[in-house]
Amino acid sequence: MRAEIIFLILGMAAVTYIPRAIPAVLIDKMKFGPKFEKFLKLIPYTAMAALIVPGVFTVDSERAYIGIAGGIAAGVLAWKKAPLIVCVLAAIAVDFVLYLVIPM
Repeated sequence: MRAEIIFLILGMAAVTYIPRAIPAVLIDKMKFGPKFEKFLKLIPYTAMAALIVPGVFTVDSERAYIGIAGGIAAGVLAWKKAPLIVCVLAAIAVDFVLYLVIPM
């Protein structure tokens, strides 16, 4: 029974990993035009917007300004071309500090 579960987990991991790994391996060998290169470089920032913007408005309905402040921090860092993880962590840090500093 345990071996079946382990094989099931390994199979699911392979099925999930392979479609993600193939483009990462092949993209270095492919040549794209400058406009498409720019498009590809903007995808992480688009993903960040899709992840953060809904959360900005749903953080706390009574203190919506906390979410907006985190969104602004992430937006400014993205505009300055900071790495995606830095933008997300900065938004979290700003929200966390504001929750600590501003009483309810």
